[in-house]
Amino acid sequence: MTAKRPTLSIKPAAPVPAAPKRAGQPPTAPRVRASYEVKPVLQPGYLPRLKPDSLALCLLGAANAVAQVRAGAALPQALITAFGVTQASPQARGAIQDIAYRTMRQLGRSEVLLSLMTSKAPEPPMLASLLCCALSLIDTLEGAAAPYEEFTVVDQAVTVATSHPDMAHAKGMVNAVLRRFLRERASLVKTALQDPVAMWNYPQWWIDTAKAAYPNHWQPILAAGNAQPPLTLRVNLRKTSVEAYLQLLAEAGIGASKIGATAVRLDKAIGVTQIPGFEAGLCSVQDAGAQLAAPLLDLHDGMRVLDACAAPGGKTGHMLELAQIELTAVDSDPKRLVRIEENLQRLGLSATLKAFEAQTSVWWDGQQFDRILADVPCTASGIVRRHPDIRWLRRKGDALQLATLSAKILDNLWQMLRPNGKLLFVTCSLWPQESEAQAAAFAARHGAIRLAAPGQLFPTAGAEQDHDGLFYALFQKNAA
Repeated sequence: MTAKRPTLSIKPAAPVPAAPKRAGQPPTAPRVRASYEVKPVLQPGYLPRLKPDSLALCLLGAANAVAQVRAGAALPQALITAFGVTQASPQARGAIQDIAYRTMRQLGRSEVLLSLMTSKAPEPPMLASLLCCALSLIDTLEGAAAPYEEFTVVDQAVTVATSHPDMAHAKGMVNAVLRRFLRERASLVKTALQDPVAMWNYPQWWIDTAKAAYPNHWQPILAAGNAQPPLTLRVNLRKTSVEAYLQLLAEAGIGASKIGATAVRLDKAIGVTQIPGFEAGLCSVQDAGAQLAAPLLDLHDGMRVLDACAAPGGKTGHMLELAQIELTAVDSDPKRLVRIEENLQRLGLSATLKAFEAQTSVWWDGQQFDRILADVPCTASGIVRRHPDIRWLRRKGDALQLATLSAKILDNLWQMLRPNGKLLFVTCSLWPQESEAQAAAFAARHGAIRLAAPGQLFPTAGAEQDHDGLFYALFQKNAA
């Protein structure tokens, strides 16, 4: 395949990002234009007869992953399945992942464009996903360079359709649709952008909800969610300093800047195996906004601390880096607890891990905690720049459902907090129903003292600030 720049060229795969924490499997979101079901493997025993280093194979894998997301699967898991379906080499997986994430960020626009060029949603679902993946590569957003030669993308998309038994009947349509877009690009894009779904690349209900919640800020919030996220590291102050670690990066030829007390943002994302000192525990990957949690708890040596809903464990490690504490981490997913344990071993730290749901008390020994971190399940609407599939997986009613669950968790944890102890309530949601309204209702129910905390953080990217959209509320239990 021919590439104009290396951004999406075949390369070793970076680690597939972990799915955000959820309360069970997320509900599927309605399609922008049509609704359908998809199976991860469309033909039993199908083996792609495509060159292992070709753009065609990468388009096939990305299309498979996108089709799974439109049927309700989280993108990280969908990619793992797609890698297996295509039998992609480690070198090809990076390109499959890049194309899939790019397609998710432009899915609203691509689906609107398809609706303008086709009389009905292309069938089977893999076909529609293939066209969306191809469009994401040739329909470059304003000012952006095309990652591949346009006619190479068209040729390779037709090759995918030709090679697949479920899509071979539509190879002519694939060619016609993509070539029509190249001929009529300006007029098609102009018409498509009259639809807010195409302009913002979110479902209409998401756009309406953002407008209602933040009438003066909804546009930059949505725009920030479409941006490429940075790779941000948390420096382990037990083992080094931020200044010393920045020097280590500079010596390795890696550009970076300090954007928080322990937060270092790399100028360019790289795989964790390439990060100096990562395996030695000098740093961890963690968003700068998420790094605010542990310091807010005001931890001191000897404290008994609970990390509820702990996975994926970034905040767990951070708390243990700040003080010599007795920490219990609880999460409902045993597999994710294994990841926490592996990460703690890398950092040279330890905690008591328990696989239970935080809204239950069966795991609690009755001894109250000095500090509790409650990073509760939510819609994850504040981290869509890292997980662009979330917007297509969620439904409008999910915020109420998850806020109800989170309230039960908070009420359960409050009994476990000692008098004068502090509980930090955290969500990665932008919706007030899950954040500020939840915090206010909790304080009213329990007479909790609300202490200073950042409140709602909007997703932002800048020279000095670059973080996801998180919410923080800190409470103290009255001793009376």
